[in-house]
Amino acid sequence: MKRILIFTLIFWVSMVQAEERKTETAIFAGGCFWCMESAFQELDGVLRVTSGFTGGDTDNPSYSQVSSGSTTHAEAVEIEFDPTKISYKKLLDIYWKNTDPTVTNRQFCDVGSQYRPEIFYLSDEQKKLAEDSKAEIIRTKKFEEDVLTPITKASAFYPAEEYHQDFYKKNPIRYKSYRFGCGRDQRLRQLWE
Repeated sequence: MKRILIFTLIFWVSMVQAEERKTETAIFAGGCFWCMESAFQELDGVLRVTSGFTGGDTDNPSYSQVSSGSTTHAEAVEIEFDPTKISYKKLLDIYWKNTDPTVTNRQFCDVGSQYRPEIFYLSDEQKKLAEDSKAEIIRTKKFEEDVLTPITKASAFYPAEEYHQDFYKKNPIRYKSYRFGCGRDQRLRQLWE
């Protein structure tokens, strides 16, 4: 009887905590979603990162459709986070430092609108924070080139096929080889350090 009471109490407390925990969602496109996923996945306060597609005109697109360029979708990540542990502003800082904001319709070795950098906002507050962060980069004249990353109202987000989720963990050798071969880290160091 005592065990049942303790179990019931633990269950009730965990249910109350789950109800009290409010989460938020952020959506970012920054080239290959494998690389964007790994940039956010291990951060304290990030609860889930899903690779997928957004910003296009095809319902439930497949990876082969999006990667072929036959949709107007971009590869993107949807991030569920606990705003009491990590802010949207911090996520924006991490986003910028993992993209090349001086180009459109490409990121690193990936070319096409499906690899475009883009911030998709889900609220007026996110829009303002994104616009402020972009304005700060422009104000500090970090780059000789213009900052071209658009800030767009979010539309439907479609998760990619399961084999793309946590790809950097499931296929670390292929992931590291792709990332190095694409010149992503080299360009990021050049831009941000």
